[in-house]
Amino acid sequence: MTDQELIWRIAGGSGDGIDSNSRYFAKALMRSGLDVFTHRHYPSRIRGGHTYVEVRATPDGAASRGDGYNFLLALGDSFARNPSEDAYYGNEELKPLSENLDDLREGGIIVYDSGLIDDEQVEEIDLHERAEENGWHVYPVDLRGIAKEHGREIMRNNAGIGVTAALLDMDTSEYEGIMDEMWNDDILEANLAVIQDGFERAQEFEQTHDLEMPDHDEPEEEQALVSGSDAIAYGALDAGCRFIAGYPMTPWTDVFTIMSQNLPQFGGISEQVEDEIAAAALALGASHAGVKSMSGSSGGGFALMSEPLGLAEMSETPVVLVEAMRAGPSTGMPTKPEQADLEHVLYTSQGDSARVVLAPGDQQECYEQIRTAFELAYDYQIPSILIYDQKLQGELRNVDASFFDREPDGDAGSVVTEEQIAEAAEHHAGKFKRFQYDADEGKEGVSPRSVPGQKGGRFLATGNEHNEAGHISEDPTNRVLQMDRRLGKLESIREELDEKGNQTHHGPDEAEYGIMCWGSHQGTVFEAVDRLNDAGHSVKAIGVSDMMPYPEAEVSEFLESVEECLVVEMNATAQFRGLTQKELGRFGPKLSSLLKYNGNPFEPAEIVEGFESSIDGEELAVNNMKYVPAAGD
Repeated sequence: MTDQELIWRIAGGSGDGIDSNSRYFAKALMRSGLDVFTHRHYPSRIRGGHTYVEVRATPDGAASRGDGYNFLLALGDSFARNPSEDAYYGNEELKPLSENLDDLREGGIIVYDSGLIDDEQVEEIDLHERAEENGWHVYPVDLRGIAKEHGREIMRNNAGIGVTAALLDMDTSEYEGIMDEMWNDDILEANLAVIQDGFERAQEFEQTHDLEMPDHDEPEEEQALVSGSDAIAYGALDAGCRFIAGYPMTPWTDVFTIMSQNLPQFGGISEQVEDEIAAAALALGASHAGVKSMSGSSGGGFALMSEPLGLAEMSETPVVLVEAMRAGPSTGMPTKPEQADLEHVLYTSQGDSARVVLAPGDQQECYEQIRTAFELAYDYQIPSILIYDQKLQGELRNVDASFFDREPDGDAGSVVTEEQIAEAAEHHAGKFKRFQYDADEGKEGVSPRSVPGQKGGRFLATGNEHNEAGHISEDPTNRVLQMDRRLGKLESIREELDEKGNQTHHGPDEAEYGIMCWGSHQGTVFEAVDRLNDAGHSVKAIGVSDMMPYPEAEVSEFLESVEECLVVEMNATAQFRGLTQKELGRFGPKLSSLLKYNGNPFEPAEIVEGFESSIDGEELAVNNMKYVPAAGD
């Protein structure tokens, strides 16, 4: 948290244009020279239900959501099922105002749509009394009326942008330029008029607040505003993926949609199929035929992929799967973030697992690690899985556009040529030794792979245990040789991953205490570490991305260097701590847990509080987190 930051929250109902307007607003701030980071909260309903988006803007880096926020634009919910306090879900029309007040900082600004939220409703929630207690500055504006004057009610969110700009002394040219890129002349003209009207109405207020836009200069380098889903999709395309099959399921749908929109430009194919079993099976079929392919889903759909995943491991068919976590079990809270699918992804399917599992911590890691997933899958003939969550899926962050300026990868992986097939060993049955025990060349444990259509490359592909040519075999010696060869790939993969350095370190090397995390709240943990060190603590952090094979050496070095380590994750059962103790049991007495699983991601201040409570041996003062001490404490 700094004085030089704006955290602007726009709240309304699903269908009120919250997502698109917040994206335009964030992009306008980015183009003006600020670093931005967004956080989205929405219900599992098509229309209606309280939703909001936060846009955090600072001049010196934004890698996390902030602590609360300081500007609320409350539109009200125009799709409310029942605007009555006695309704089962309460007064939904008012919730975009009433349910956001607890997080608003002292001295913050409130703009609400007085055309939808009337004085009686405002009195119901004691807004003015609370405003006086907290030093809030309240500005009611008839945003609905402004929008209707110029066209449709849906434009009231842009009236709110105009009010925001006037109250913050913000230039609207960047925002208007983005609208000009998106809309045709008639729609553009009406919305520009709405923005101007909102701006002029706000200038009539006697402004009593001291909040203003953070200082900023023109950006030195072109910036791209991307989500984790954007980065995964663009990375997959650059990795040479040309086939995707899937079935929609929040929050995986974003990656599937972006890939489907872009694949035709690269000569690729997208297929929406009847269920996730078919999706994973189609991806396997495309890969077997020689095409780089992927599929994915969220937890419930990924469960259906368990059988094709096992087939990929046994048949050594390379494929990339993505698993987008959300709060479970079952349907759970389908639009809320959680990190509780780790064990599911590591161990689902049959028998011993031979797969790669990567968990990126930010947008850049999403891009890098999906490319790594494809590289490892097709070099080692193994399924690779990228696991992320609803938070990383949708949050937007600016990244230097040059980061994505990479050469695409057209390498087919460990596929042999027909000339190599002609010289390769043949089984006495006349088939190619596709699953050769002791291949002389190539990577450890990797047998030569042919694809359909290659002369002399015939073999059997089966889900049964098989001999070198693919014929079903239950011979004990063959079983051990094949199983050891498949699992042996993980040792070579670990060596390659060590060279890539997927783990991210933050803080002073000689720190006394450690914090470990994985996945989407890596930036939040790193910001908390900076605050802790500024407050006089001695802390460093590691964000771990390699879930399988686990980075034993690097994590061991980190844990050996600290007295105690707090493991931060968004689930109720400390799954990542459990994985670490499984792989590195001797460090169990050093590891404690800070857990959060209420559907909202961590804020930096919560991690600061959790850490300080852990080293002081005190109970947490807030009830939305859980501290689990080290074994034996």
